[in-house]
Amino acid sequence: MDEEPPLRLRVDLSYDGAGFSGWAAQPGRRTVEGVLSETLGHVFRLPGPVRLTVAGRTDSGVHARGQVAHADLPADAWATHADAVLRRLSRALPPDLRVRSVVPAPQGFDARFSALWRRYAYRIADNPAAADPLRRFDTLWNQRPLDLDAMNEAAALLLGEHDFAAFCRKREGATTVRALRRLSWERDTDGVVVGCVLADAFCHNMVRALVGALLPVGEGSRPPSWPAQVLATAARDPAVRVVPPHGLSLEEVGYPPPGQLAARAELTRRVRVPAAPQPKRPA
Repeated sequence: MDEEPPLRLRVDLSYDGAGFSGWAAQPGRRTVEGVLSETLGHVFRLPGPVRLTVAGRTDSGVHARGQVAHADLPADAWATHADAVLRRLSRALPPDLRVRSVVPAPQGFDARFSALWRRYAYRIADNPAAADPLRRFDTLWNQRPLDLDAMNEAAALLLGEHDFAAFCRKREGATTVRALRRLSWERDTDGVVVGCVLADAFCHNMVRALVGALLPVGEGSRPPSWPAQVLATAARDPAVRVVPPHGLSLEEVGYPPPGQLAARAELTRRVRVPAAPQPKRPA
């Protein structure tokens, strides 16, 4: 008798990143993946931790409200424990990690490669005297007031598909070409500056470096054209400060309709290179 194929589950989760050394499992360190994979294995009564694939591998100290992962489990484990899985997870997981949903994934779903975009938020209090001390673990306190019009002017020049090597920590064999769809700043009702950053994907440190490049523009020490000039060099600039991780949160991951999931995953797996510059026409 043929063995039943594994069942792919979609896992939606949130976490406070302050107590974790990032998402990825590391020996001797407390990570989101390590805690969650071990707990899932226990809840589903499996012989070991569950292997997880995540939409966005957040760095140490970065939070998430809308993280997504998938796991392939024996179908009988799901059939046996489905009704109680959320209740058992809520008891077994620590308070800084919550699983909101566990459901069978549509055909072709891949938490990482099927994603169309990831949306992050970065919070900054630019009046530290008025900052909420209860939000100090998810909000950067900036000593100087920020000009949001200047920051948005600079941010608009970075939109589109580019090689973001100037804002990324390069990894062997990984592309730094990304499509930045939104980068904007506004104040919430409490006067906190909130940056919205949305792209098809992000490379290591990219969001925090982009924020670090826009802060001096908001403070008036750099012109709005400066971040785009840094981008054009395709090389890390020591003048760009990578801001602390605690102000950053992964808010949402977007996916196509179920019938387009597999095609999206196949397209995403292709390594991208920067578009070749178009030759100028003679005058």
